[in-house]
Amino acid sequence: MSKFKLGLIKRYLRPHWKELAIGAICLVLVNLLSVVIPMEVRKVIDELKTGFTIDFVLRNAFWIIALASIMAIIRLISRQLVFGVGRKIEINIRQKLFDNMLIQDPGWVQDFGSGEVISRATSDVENIRRLLGFAILSLTNTFLAYTFTLPAMLSIDPILTFSSIALYPIMLGIVGLFGGRMVKQRKKQQEALSKLSELIQEDLSGISAIKIYGQENFERKAFSKLNNNYRDSAINLARTASTLFPLLQGISSISLLLLISIGSIQLERGAITIGGLVALILYVERLVFPTALLGFTLNTFQLGQVSLGRIEEILNKIPSIKNAKNPIVLKHKLKGILEANCLNISYEDNKRKIIKDVSFKINEGEIVALVGPVGCGKTTLARAIGRMVKVSNNQLFIDGNDIVNLRLKDLRENIALVPQEGYLFTSSLSENLKYGKPDASNKEVEESAIKARMLDDIKGFPDGFNTLVGERGITLSGGQRQRTALGRALLIDAPIIVLDDALASVDNKTAALILKNIKQQTNKTILMISHQLSAAAACDRILVMNDGRLVQEGDHSCLIKTNGLYKSLWEREQATEIIN
Repeated sequence: MSKFKLGLIKRYLRPHWKELAIGAICLVLVNLLSVVIPMEVRKVIDELKTGFTIDFVLRNAFWIIALASIMAIIRLISRQLVFGVGRKIEINIRQKLFDNMLIQDPGWVQDFGSGEVISRATSDVENIRRLLGFAILSLTNTFLAYTFTLPAMLSIDPILTFSSIALYPIMLGIVGLFGGRMVKQRKKQQEALSKLSELIQEDLSGISAIKIYGQENFERKAFSKLNNNYRDSAINLARTASTLFPLLQGISSISLLLLISIGSIQLERGAITIGGLVALILYVERLVFPTALLGFTLNTFQLGQVSLGRIEEILNKIPSIKNAKNPIVLKHKLKGILEANCLNISYEDNKRKIIKDVSFKINEGEIVALVGPVGCGKTTLARAIGRMVKVSNNQLFIDGNDIVNLRLKDLRENIALVPQEGYLFTSSLSENLKYGKPDASNKEVEESAIKARMLDDIKGFPDGFNTLVGERGITLSGGQRQRTALGRALLIDAPIIVLDDALASVDNKTAALILKNIKQQTNKTILMISHQLSAAAACDRILVMNDGRLVQEGDHSCLIKTNGLYKSLWEREQATEIIN
């Protein structure tokens, strides 16, 4: 085992050293009693040859029962302690994983893939729990079993001892061979079950599309294929297990027969007593289980080590977007003055600049539209304002503060970013609206719905604000989902609102009324990224981008009189509306 993995194991176990120490002491006591009890049985049987009384038999029987009971209690304590440590470490790792996921960059999961991250947070954490619980307990118990039991057996009869354990290497080899196969088969079974679950989840989310396009039969066949794959993997695992365990039982029985056969010869020669033979039989049975389990334990140990590396890869991932060394901590809400000074942005995996030397200033309470062709950098700019992408120093400012120097928590509390696909949780409309402010009152929730022009829709639902929106808001229309996401942003009372095409599914008239309501009822700075130029025309100013650059700036009446990109985009939209 590498020093790296050994160091990790020690690091995870160190906080629980007291429980492990008590567990180790308990294991030592269990194995000592496992040696003492057969010796007591040997003594009683040998003394029976000289005659016995009922009192003698009962007294020794109760004594042996007492020892066995004490051993069972101590074994139970050791298992609860060691397995408990494994469970505690499992919970701690999962919490650390989740906490680490929350501080990563928004696109970090693309480096691993969501399925891979979920696999590491479930299967790999389970493997580590087995490594630090079951594997350590089993290895320690096997070591102690042989350490204490073999000397006791050798003291009774060396010949019978070696003959009785002669087949154990074969048993260990078979376990190693079948154990590795069972691990692979169990993994295939888990993967098959995972794919089956993914299909069920996907089909439940997309049930409307399945019915619209009449693809029930196609989905039925896809499910049948995955279901059969799961069945085959489960049957293969069951076949391997049903072959392995009878083999182990057979080898154990042969080992016992060898012991009895050779032991009978030794009895005739007077080299061993009946009590000694019975004690050896008990010792052999004592070693069968840890020997058979050793192969599984080693496989578990190896899998756990691999999983440790996979988990550490995520835990050691440092986010590129993080707080400065001495961040500015805000003690009050910002005014909302947004300024860019020669802003340049390029993604790490792409040297090509997405935003090129963009400069602008948006004053407090001003509503500014950002328009331009698809792919010109509008969304990247919106994400930069909330530091969802990496921004260089001294390029983007709020109230004169460099956003890179502001504490991330404070920055994002002052900016409400509403994306085009506002994510809704599987809960009620009320809970979705107040997600950013869980302690909001019913009055505040209603006011945010009014500003987002969502109240009339909510009143039309049978359960009103308690209406369940379904997974990802599937029960709502596109426009209702966007207005719910907008209402959520308005509720947190951030001085700056960035609408990243967040009204794309809302008609132009409603979009204009929403902007008018926000302007009349609040003094928020709004940057509206939109392809709806009719809605953009109602804004105080319009910024026009093309190929990552800011190419035009002004109000609608000014821009429409100038030959440029905005005029051509406006004429194209008007022509489309006439055709429709």
